[in-house]
Amino acid sequence: MDFRHILNSKKLFLSLILGVFLTLTTCKSFAIQHEEHPAEAANAEKEAFNPTTAILEHIADSHYWHVIGDVSIPLPIILFTDKGTEFFSGANFHHGHEAYQGQYYTYKLIEDKIRVVNAAGEVDKEASSHIYDFSVTKNVLAMWIAGLILFIIFFSIAASYKKRVGKAPKGLQSFIEPVIMFVRDEIARPNIGYRYERYMPVLLTIFFFIWINNILGLIPIIPGGTNVTGNILFTFVMSFIVLLVVNFSANKYYWKHIFMPPVPVWLYPIMIPVELIGVISKPFALMIRLYANISAGHIIVLSLISLIFIFKSFFIAPVSIVFVLFMDVLELLVAFLQAFIFTMLTALFIGTAVEEHHH
Repeated sequence: MDFRHILNSKKLFLSLILGVFLTLTTCKSFAIQHEEHPAEAANAEKEAFNPTTAILEHIADSHYWHVIGDVSIPLPIILFTDKGTEFFSGANFHHGHEAYQGQYYTYKLIEDKIRVVNAAGEVDKEASSHIYDFSVTKNVLAMWIAGLILFIIFFSIAASYKKRVGKAPKGLQSFIEPVIMFVRDEIARPNIGYRYERYMPVLLTIFFFIWINNILGLIPIIPGGTNVTGNILFTFVMSFIVLLVVNFSANKYYWKHIFMPPVPVWLYPIMIPVELIGVISKPFALMIRLYANISAGHIIVLSLISLIFIFKSFFIAPVSIVFVLFMDVLELLVAFLQAFIFTMLTALFIGTAVEEHHH
């Protein structure tokens, strides 16, 4: 057999082993995440498994970063109140089973939301309305990790270009350079035109930041296991950045088309509001598309794992794991595809805003 075939076979075998390991890790973590309190776990066994609750807990943000089994990393709590700022560890909540007496109020974690409670343990709605949670949650920490990876990639690539002027790319540079060229030649240049270089930094940042977060979300163990790009607040901020870039880059022809569209004057009361709605609807579509596609992928994978615990059958486990492996491979494609679509539409919106009309 040819050596390359042997090498490819070994790579395929190792990839399958890694995929099975990650899938089994996900299943194990999914099964025992709620066993941190044995007494409650014993009571829970008497009730039917509720996949909806389990799935929503896994795709939601949290003040804890679950590792495996009963091991979780409590994250810092930062609260801005009407009386002052509170700093303490999420470990004080004991996974929401105990209240914590802070400097100004008594706090409790209820459905992963921090609320003020009174002496009887009841939620004080009036006091809770004055609490603003700026804690470092799981998604925030995951974004910091993705940002750190992004800095490492780009600074190391920049250093390689300085050291290896006129030489062929090597190492990480040889892997990242085709992706950068892809963003330039297939996204920026066709959609923006000759001014594309001005927007390359923002397009590369958007593409790699979304792609890295998507990849980390597919890894069931730290530093992965998060649903950052499936969080509506994350996609809202990314889309808002696109809205600012597009509209602050727009030329006079763009605004003339909005406030003086090429239609009869008597249609202006209809067309101007429609055009203004279009300014908002474009980034809104970006926000919903990224959020819905990534969340749907996580939900499908977790639903397939849930089949094992719903049927409680040994025979369903191999079928479920095979489908999960297939979905994980598909999600690798989706992770790249969603980063590509978001970046491409951003470039398209910028292109329409800076396009010059020739008469």
